[in-house]
Amino acid sequence: MLNLKTLPKVLLLLAAFVFFSANTVYFLDEAPAASMSMAGDPICHFDFENVCEKHPYLNIKSGILVNYSNGNVLYAKNADSVRPIASITKLVTAMIVIDNRVDLDKTETITKEDSRRSSRSRLRTGYELTVRDLLHAALMNSDNRAARALARATSGSIEAFARDMNFKMRQLGLKHTRFVEPTGLDAQNVSTAHEVAKLLHYTYDYDLIAEITAKKTYQCRVLNSKKSKQIPMASTNLLVHSKYHVLGGKTGYIRAADYCLTTLLENANGERLTLVVLGVPGDKLRFREARRLVDWGFKQV
Repeated sequence: MLNLKTLPKVLLLLAAFVFFSANTVYFLDEAPAASMSMAGDPICHFDFENVCEKHPYLNIKSGILVNYSNGNVLYAKNADSVRPIASITKLVTAMIVIDNRVDLDKTETITKEDSRRSSRSRLRTGYELTVRDLLHAALMNSDNRAARALARATSGSIEAFARDMNFKMRQLGLKHTRFVEPTGLDAQNVSTAHEVAKLLHYTYDYDLIAEITAKKTYQCRVLNSKKSKQIPMASTNLLVHSKYHVLGGKTGYIRAADYCLTTLLENANGERLTLVVLGVPGDKLRFREARRLVDWGFKQV
């Protein structure tokens, strides 16, 4: 029989057990899926020791140009300034979908919530598409409805998906890269040119992301259309039409960010450069400045 004198101690121990058990469960519940773990993966480092003093003047807020093969930085302007990155966000959206091993043949229907404040889109409310086609729409055509549908298919909600995105960035050591949603429409999705370049290197290791972002065109299929409706998608990265081979990348634009671009390019000699330009005051200017920087950069490697 329990001694009444020891009862308070027993109750105290029991309370402590319940408290710590509850907290343990809480932290486990907050951690993303084990499939997202990057433990043991190499962390990307860049060398700023060889930045060229003589370089082209560019009308950009910040940017960086890196020799992909050795990590040497050839050009840097405000490379560690934190700025909104707009739809470059969608590279991370795709990473989280793939990390969670979402079935590419799984289907999702575009909802009214997906369509709210989504900018222009060819994906109408009610369209049913595969995750594979949604990835193409998000990465090539920068479709915001597709990005939201992918987030819901992966994590159940925008909030949970954003937590997964930020957890991933912490794993990769990208301390200045933060997200509140999967599209890039929110100016609170921020990073630096330095970290965006690293991010592009990480996403290039995802074969599917590299494959999609290197394409010029693609046809998405609406599964619940009686006439097997197909929606043409074209890459927003106009450098796919340049003399260089685009190996990956993403564009972005919102008013707070201005026009942005990150891309990995290869020349005829097999040399590769990673480029980031952020805060360019014009759509076409973004690509003109990018080409000027890359043309100069390939002469330096």
